[in-house]
Amino acid sequence: MMDEDVKRQVLRRIPYGMYVMTALADGAPVGSTLTWLSQCSFHPPLLMIGVQSNSRMHEAFEQSGGLAIHLLSEGQQEVAKRFFRPPAAEDGKLHGLAWEPAPVTGAPLLAELPAWIEARVTDRVERGDHTVYVCEVVGAGVREPGFRPLTLASTPWTYGG
Repeated sequence: MMDEDVKRQVLRRIPYGMYVMTALADGAPVGSTLTWLSQCSFHPPLLMIGVQSNSRMHEAFEQSGGLAIHLLSEGQQEVAKRFFRPPAAEDGKLHGLAWEPAPVTGAPLLAELPAWIEARVTDRVERGDHTVYVCEVVGAGVREPGFRPLTLASTPWTYGG
């Protein structure tokens, strides 16, 4: 029988980045933090993303089929924390961050974050409490060359296990 404490300790040590993902749901911008992300193909460029099945982001992915992923820099832990809860969309901003529509999918691009990826959902695997989406990269941008990415291990948070 598996030792649950050992399993949790090991799974929580898998290295993850900290990201903010955004999409449109019912024409309105939504966003959430993201840790379960990996590139899974060079040609075409594909990402795989784990999204909690009962979340607003899951609903947005299913509706729009397009999304943006924003990389955070080491000093942006507070930005990640804001997106633990559904964003307040006020005055054209999400949790106080200005955004503009991404060129291909229209997903919200957060102007103050150092880099972004625009992607379109191509496939999904529905198992457990998360859906794994395979997404084709259709655009990318860097606003802050040389930034150091924020990682989950550098925060007090855990997501896994």
